[in-house]
Amino acid sequence: MTSAFDPAKHLAFTPPSQIIKMKDLGFSETVGVSPVAVSEPFQMFSSEAIQQMRAEILKPEVMEQCNYRSNIAACQLRGYSSRYAPFIHDAWTHPDTLAIVSKIAGVDLVPVMNFEIGHINISVKTEEQSKSELAAIARQKRLFADDEGIAGCPWEDDRPVVGWHTDSYPFVCVLMLSDCTNMVGGETALQTGYGDILKVRGPQMGCAVVLQGRYITHQALRALGAQERITMVTSFRPRSAHIADDTVLTSVRPISDLSELYYEFGEYRMEILEERLRAKLKHLRERRQAGKKLDTKDFKKFLAEQEAFLKHMNNEMLEEEKVAVGYIDEIVVPEVKVGEELQTGRSVKRARNE
Repeated sequence: MTSAFDPAKHLAFTPPSQIIKMKDLGFSETVGVSPVAVSEPFQMFSSEAIQQMRAEILKPEVMEQCNYRSNIAACQLRGYSSRYAPFIHDAWTHPDTLAIVSKIAGVDLVPVMNFEIGHINISVKTEEQSKSELAAIARQKRLFADDEGIAGCPWEDDRPVVGWHTDSYPFVCVLMLSDCTNMVGGETALQTGYGDILKVRGPQMGCAVVLQGRYITHQALRALGAQERITMVTSFRPRSAHIADDTVLTSVRPISDLSELYYEFGEYRMEILEERLRAKLKHLRERRQAGKKLDTKDFKKFLAEQEAFLKHMNNEMLEEEKVAVGYIDEIVVPEVKVGEELQTGRSVKRARNE
C-alpha cells in the first residue's frame, strides 16, 4: 500500500556538482527568468519514493486513460497526478521539494499547473534488442565512461526519444525512474547560443536534472542497453506574479485534454493578473492618499503590459478544431561538429557519469 509522501524519508537530496549558467552557453543574461541554464544530475528522491512513483504511473487506469503519443514521442502519460497519483502530486508540491528545485534554478518556483505534474516519457525495448545494442557497443569498443557526455553516439543521434524542441514552460525538473545500470547514452542534448551542441549526461535512477527548457532548444537522446527508459518531467514557473510569464502551449496542446489544460492555464494566468491588479490598485490608492499626482506614463505602461498579457493568453488558447492532435512542430537544428571542447572561446565543464 502506498504511504503518504514524507520528505524526511522520501527526499534524498545531494546538491549537483555543477550548475551551468545561461551566459556560459552563450545566451544573453536577459534571456529567461533566471541566470541558470542547466544542472548536472543530482540525487533527488530515495529508492522507496521512486518505487512508489513507478507503482502509481503503471496503474492500468493511468496507462489507459492518460496515454498520449505524438510525432516526436511514442508514449507519454499526462494529467494523471491529481486523480490517480497522490504520492507523486504531494512529492512535487511539498515545500521541501520546491525549495530544492528553486535553489538550483536560482528563482522561487512552483509547479506550473496540476496537469503538468509528473509528465512521463516512456521508451521500452525487448531484452533481445537491449542485448544486441550492448553487443554492438562492445564490438565498437566505445568507452562511454570516458566520453564525459560530449562525443556523439551514432545510434542515439539517429533515434532520439523526444525530438528537438523548446519547452512550453520556464523550468523543468527531469527525474529518472529507470534502472540505468546497463544504460549507455540517454543524454540531454542542448543547442548553445554559440551554435554547437552540449550533451548533459542522463541521470541515474532517483536522480534529476533541472533545465530552463523554455529558452534552450534540446532533445532527449536514445539510451542503449536498457529495456526501458522512463523519465518524469515536472514543469515549473516563477511563484511571483510580477515576473514575466511567457508560457506557450505549442508543445503541449496536441498531447493534452484541452479542456483541462485550458482550465488550469486560464486559472493560473487569471490569478497572476488578479494579483497584479490588486497590487497596482493598492499603489494608486496610497499615492492618492499621500497627495501625489498620478504618474500617467507609469500607469499606461502597466495597462499596456496587461493588455499584452491577455492577448498572449488568448492567442495560446486555440479553438479545438484548430489543434492538430498528436502533431508537434519539431525544430530543425543545423548539423554541427561536436569537438572535444565547446566552441565558446572558454571551457565549460562537462557533465560526468554519476
